Amino acid sequence: MKKFLLAAVVAALSATSLVTANTAFAQNGATATKKAATKAKAPAPKHRLIKRKSTKSVAKTDPVPEGSVVWSCNEGLSFDLKGDMKRDQIVTVHWANKNYNLPREATTTGADRFHDAASGLDLVVIPTKAMLFSDHDGARLADECKTVAMQQGAPAPTQSNALQKSGS
Repeated sequence: MKKFLLAAVVAALSATSLVTANTAFAQNGATATKKAATKAKAPAPKHRLIKRKSTKSVAKTDPVPEGSVVWSCNEGLSFDLKGDMKRDQIVTVHWANKNYNLPREATTTGADRFHDAASGLDLVVIPTKAMLFSDHDGARLADECKTVAMQQGAPAPTQSNALQKSGS
């Protein structure tokens, strides 16, 4: 019976140690699992989103002035002119999506010249055509520009042509 009692105690101790070991293992495993789960479930650090302005610049476009006359040029170019070149001291030219106010400049040749030193835009109108120049690079922006009436044979609506008609 001693043997039986001894075997029962050893079995009980073995079972207890086995249960204790399993419990410890389960607890360690659970702790490790909890740590892994905590790491996995932990929300990512919140990054603050900052909206930046676009680096693309949007070109400013001015509307075409009402009551303007279209001047068609060679190479498919054109500009719109608002004002009476026969009498106005300032005309508005709509060129390259911008409006330019060009003051009249006196000439000795009889051509009408409207020039704005700030923008560098220069409009020269002779009886047969108009030309647009840029002072900044000395380039001719548009040439052989004519209104619909001029394309049908009428002279340019210039101050010098108006004076010639009234003097006749």
